[in-house]
Amino acid sequence: MTGKVLALEPSLVFDTPAVFVDLERVEANIRKLQDYLDAHGIANRPHIKTHKLPYLAHLQVRAGAAGITVQTVGEAEVMAAAGIRDILVSYNVIGELKAARLAAVARLVDSLTVGVDNELALRTVARAGLLAERRLGILIEFESGKLRQGVADPESALELACAALADPFLEFRGLMTYPCGPATSAFIAEARTAFRAANVPLDVISAGGTPNMWRAHEVAGLTEYRAGTSIYHDRRSVGSGSATFDECALHVHATVVSRPDPERAVIDAGSKVLSSDAMPPSSGTGFGRVLEYTEAVIVELSEEHGVVDLSACAVRPALGERVRIVPNHVCAVSNHVDEVILHRGVRAPSPFPVAAPGRI
Repeated sequence: MTGKVLALEPSLVFDTPAVFVDLERVEANIRKLQDYLDAHGIANRPHIKTHKLPYLAHLQVRAGAAGITVQTVGEAEVMAAAGIRDILVSYNVIGELKAARLAAVARLVDSLTVGVDNELALRTVARAGLLAERRLGILIEFESGKLRQGVADPESALELACAALADPFLEFRGLMTYPCGPATSAFIAEARTAFRAANVPLDVISAGGTPNMWRAHEVAGLTEYRAGTSIYHDRRSVGSGSATFDECALHVHATVVSRPDPERAVIDAGSKVLSSDAMPPSSGTGFGRVLEYTEAVIVELSEEHGVVDLSACAVRPALGERVRIVPNHVCAVSNHVDEVILHRGVRAPSPFPVAAPGRI
């Protein structure tokens, strides 16, 4: 493939490595998912851990999202302070210190819900409700293929739900899971039977994940969807078939800082900027796609160095040349940097602070 001149010439006023976000693509991605979920009667609750920007969270809510999802209390603090009024914390929150912080968030928002999969996490949320002097929502997380958090069976979910119903500072709202895969529908069906027999309503059944988001309507009983990566997309999105490279809104700009031999280049974007997450073997190799040289493979990352194998490239980048990279996993990139550079097409881009990098 022949190397291409960067279309976004104003980017040259910014040093590298730098993270650029195309707002036109962002807005198109927001609208595409919102329209799909609206068409199928599923509430949209996007996960902001991908972008960590209150500005973009407000865009998602204005487009029709019921609220947002965060992964940490720190992210909840940032988003609540920025005026987001409906927040789900999709992670077990445990301990007195976390309870106090959660209570402070609860005082700022209209609705705060927390996902739990054990009694200690449930008691922590109840403690936060007591401190805030208000009821907090509870979703019981169940396991559906990730082998991470989540109760293993509907009986365990029902037991936690009943404990939530018995607490004056908790409001049981339903179930949640990640990802949304083949095991999700079976668990939901079995849980509905068990909860109906116990006369416990399931108002919310929430699932998430960008790779399977366009199949959410196939999951019977699903009421809500949580996708994060969908706002930017990344190489994994493309590999899973949920997006194309033309829909990827975030690019890491890097400079070729060394050409030690004809088949090797070194760029100034290493693990401090790019994601070190690997791709599934069926979707490609390396640590990102170099858009100007698609046959190039980023074979190794150290903190400041990205080593690029050029052996398959007919045309190869020159020393000092700038390239754009679609990272494997875009959420990690947002967590690495203090600012991104927002732009619309070729109009002059502007740096924008990332509000919640590393917030726990």
